[in-house]
Amino acid sequence: MYPNHYATEHPDRPAVIMASTGEIKTYAALEANANQVAHALRAAGLQRLDHYAIFMENNLEYIESCAAGERAGLYYTCINSFLTAEELAYIINNSESRILITSIAKREVVEVAVKDCPRVEQVWLIDEQGSQEKTFEDVRFRDYQQQLEGHPKTPIKDEALGTSMLYSSGTTGRPKGIIRPLPEQPPGEPLPLYQFLSDLWRYREGMVYLSPAPLYHSAPQAAVNLTLRIGGTVIVMERFDPERYLKLIEQHQVTHSQLVPTMFSRMLKLDPSVRDRFDLSTLEVAIHAAAPCPKIVKTQMIDWWGPIIHEYYGATEGLGFAACNTEEWLAHPGTVGKVVLGDLTVLDETGNPQPVGVPGTLWFKTATEFSYHNDPEKTRESTSPDGAMTTVGDVGFVDEDGFLYLTDRATFMIISGGVNIYPQECEDLLISHPKVDDAAVFGVPNEDLGEEVKAVIQPLAGVTPNAELTDELLAYLSEHLARQKIPRSIDYETSLPRLPTGKLYKRLLRDRYWGEGQSKIV
Repeated sequence: MYPNHYATEHPDRPAVIMASTGEIKTYAALEANANQVAHALRAAGLQRLDHYAIFMENNLEYIESCAAGERAGLYYTCINSFLTAEELAYIINNSESRILITSIAKREVVEVAVKDCPRVEQVWLIDEQGSQEKTFEDVRFRDYQQQLEGHPKTPIKDEALGTSMLYSSGTTGRPKGIIRPLPEQPPGEPLPLYQFLSDLWRYREGMVYLSPAPLYHSAPQAAVNLTLRIGGTVIVMERFDPERYLKLIEQHQVTHSQLVPTMFSRMLKLDPSVRDRFDLSTLEVAIHAAAPCPKIVKTQMIDWWGPIIHEYYGATEGLGFAACNTEEWLAHPGTVGKVVLGDLTVLDETGNPQPVGVPGTLWFKTATEFSYHNDPEKTRESTSPDGAMTTVGDVGFVDEDGFLYLTDRATFMIISGGVNIYPQECEDLLISHPKVDDAAVFGVPNEDLGEEVKAVIQPLAGVTPNAELTDELLAYLSEHLARQKIPRSIDYETSLPRLPTGKLYKRLLRDRYWGEGQSKIV
């Protein structure tokens, strides 16, 4: 997100357009605003390698807030905008963020969260409509625009490359910050991973990228960053709507986009008269990832859009990367591609290599260096004893042609609509409820979302499992968890299977919902 060159060469070219309002930020305006934010961050005391956080819905200021960190040598953490105050406070504290940039729409959640965030020195509040008074009970709150006033629109004197530090939940349910070494280099020189992705996805100057997802996700973060670094235009949807998405492709002559399979599914469910109404001929590349795509859905998308669909598999940690184009997928249906970054080894439970075609845990000789921020224990857990390989616990196999297939997740991570959900956090809350003796949370099939969250509860003796208890438990969870993490349904059992060690044998429960077969993924 360092459009310095294009701000000079093409100042009036649209850099970002908001889909619902049509509001435009040109390259000149983005450059000027990002520089002002960078100056304001320096004035607040942030120096190279310091941390700040962004917590808000998709808007123009979101991108300029990220762009400022890219040129000030800072780590910026984009936080899921649906988190509760408790969840938000944890990430703010863990990331060591000194500044929080947020919006008026998130004010109530933020006001509660920052009471437990003593390290936060300032909270910058964006209020585009000017609907709130500029006085705040918490002295740390500041008006965003007032923070920028008086600062130059030219670059700071000590520009340096910055980058995002995003969070990925772990098997314990607590999010983990993924931090990468940040070399001292100019912001115009991106990290090697970004150049690799730009080439792989055929990005080019003048492209038009349609972003249908929340900007706090790692994939939209990377895609928007790449587009702006190469001189393209980004169309940002505030929220995904299938018909609106198709209309935007025609309206803005979109050339590139990245989606999750749920979006494919929802577009395919539109009436054919609606789907066929829009001219999609400008599309050159449509990328999907973040969740397994059902074969029938991908086949239907290829029939509709043609051979422009690319798939990839990769964790936020950047351990390794697999990719395939349409032709490769049709020749190997169900694959997530060949490994093109990092060295993959498939190991059994004892650490021995698995034969071709036999599933095992995926281990990579890491393509990009990383660690979990302030969590050396979790870093060690994901690293092989010799320190050569890392894993996120995914299970799969490689065929004779070298194509990778995913079959399960060793950590029972749930991917629902492209969102990673880890069940331990929900389980711990349920077990703490006074009417619950034991609890298991896992993913079950959902044709639209891929997976949905299911809870199986062992009630306390004397407690009747009924609709009233279900409502009570869901209301309890909603006080602590973002809505994506809350089960869509709850079933009841007289007892849950636990091993003598006390470990919950969750697979026995989960397999009842998935049935037989090698793959546990819809």
